[in-house]
Amino acid sequence: MSRAVVKIGGAVAGLVPRLPEGAVVVHGAGPQITAEMARRGLVVRFVGGRRVTDAAALEVVAESLARVNSALCAAIPGSVGLMGVIEARQIPELGLVGEPLEVAPPEVLEALAAGKVPVVAPLARQGLNVNADAAAAALAVALGATRLLFVTDVPGLLVADELVGEIGADEAEGLLPSLEGGIVPKLFAAIQAVRGGVPVHIGETAVLP
Repeated sequence: MSRAVVKIGGAVAGLVPRLPEGAVVVHGAGPQITAEMARRGLVVRFVGGRRVTDAAALEVVAESLARVNSALCAAIPGSVGLMGVIEARQIPELGLVGEPLEVAPPEVLEALAAGKVPVVAPLARQGLNVNADAAAAALAVALGATRLLFVTDVPGLLVADELVGEIGADEAEGLLPSLEGGIVPKLFAAIQAVRGGVPVHIGETAVLP
């Protein structure tokens, strides 16, 4: 069966796209986490597009991801919400943050075998905060997905305010140092997925081998 991994950003979690058959959904909750951290007076800091996470921030991450996961499951027929299933190794300099491993969680495989749509929150089995873009790429490679689609609040990769229709992985890697913000982890994840054999679209931008 053709299998797609669809990453839905927290900023567009209320606008669920039409999902292809056999889809696996991975979602973030970035805006929700940032807003709740600010409400609690916690410092919000990013390094390379990844959220620095201490114990207090991790509590907010887990709560926010759970709320978004529940909302998405309510909006997606035949779905099952999954948290704490991703395998990851810790990135100590970022605190309680994990780098996802290219391992297909048995919970995802079981959901797919049962004809369900897995809706995966990027909280690792090891209790680590995982960037949702990186989690989606690692899962796509592990599942041998036929495509990885990033559903986001931007049209795609913009260079000098121009939308890029197609870009090769090597060229994209060369662009990374000149970019900032949320596109950095998305593009890095796209490069990893493409090099793992999975075609990628970030909005309207195709990332090619």
